[in-house]
Amino acid sequence: MKRLLLLAILFISATGVTMAGDKDKKEDNSEIHWLTLDELQVKMKEQPRKVYIDIYTDWCGWCKVMEKKTFTNPSVIKYFNNNFYAVRLNAERKDTIMFAGKMYYYDANAKANTLAVELMRGSMSFPTSIFMQEDFQNPQPVPGYLEVGNIEKISKYFGDNTFKHVSWPEYDKSFKATWQ
Repeated sequence: MKRLLLLAILFISATGVTMAGDKDKKEDNSEIHWLTLDELQVKMKEQPRKVYIDIYTDWCGWCKVMEKKTFTNPSVIKYFNNNFYAVRLNAERKDTIMFAGKMYYYDANAKANTLAVELMRGSMSFPTSIFMQEDFQNPQPVPGYLEVGNIEKISKYFGDNTFKHVSWPEYDKSFKATWQ
């Protein structure tokens, strides 16, 4: 009887810890949940979602400012974690990448990985934010440093599907920032 009681207590304790751990993972908005490209592709098969890709380089000063100021903002973190799968892509990666059924490699002439070149449509400016729909089609590159108000406007335009029925100029005129 004591053994049975002990097993029941252990089972209940383990279940509670596991459930609490899962809850913490879902509600953890202390930072953006950055994925690798491989993790992104697995997640997209399980549950499609819009994609945000931050294309940066190690030497880019504005990339570092965006990382420290924009990507640490609680409103940015919460919105990105709830609405996008987020990926950070070093444009100068030298390894081969398999993404969306295609191989990408380092191009010495461009001094960048061909995935970054393709996503940025050849306009090599850092940082560049890429917004994609659930099917990886029609990536929208937004070059330059985005402070909190600008990333709010752009990410909500794509993340809330506003782009499907409102033109950018119309949206831009009426948008009111709420993130601090």
